[in-house]
Amino acid sequence: MKFRRGAQQNELAINITPLIDVVFLLLIFFMVTTSFNRENWMQVNLPQANAQTPEAPAARIDVVVDRDGNYLVNGAALANNRITTLIAALEREGGGDESLLVVLTADENARHQAVVTAMEGIGRAGFASLQIATRDIVQD
Repeated sequence: MKFRRGAQQNELAINITPLIDVVFLLLIFFMVTTSFNRENWMQVNLPQANAQTPEAPAARIDVVVDRDGNYLVNGAALANNRITTLIAALEREGGGDESLLVVLTADENARHQAVVTAMEGIGRAGFASLQIATRDIVQD
């Protein structure tokens, strides 16, 4: 290093480029090695479409989502398709027994959001056992 005397001040520069590189490498390392916990608050049993139909338990609640996103609980149509109405109907039909099996049947043309809302309502009503109904596939 050469220092000049006179009107100019002595300037020392620190190169921080390697420091920034190390910080970015540490950031990438921690992002890659971080594990995310997945909390399951509802058990979902998906039956196979070509399997034999299991015997239905004696007591269950049937929730049907039609193609327009309307809900039926045990055959009774709900006044609207809000989640609070669905939760109230599920609690009424369950009679406080949250161990009942809830079978969710959705029309193949129903909006995905209506099915997800039904699943959320079932979980918020306290039911832990859910089956999603499918129809059998006829194989030639």
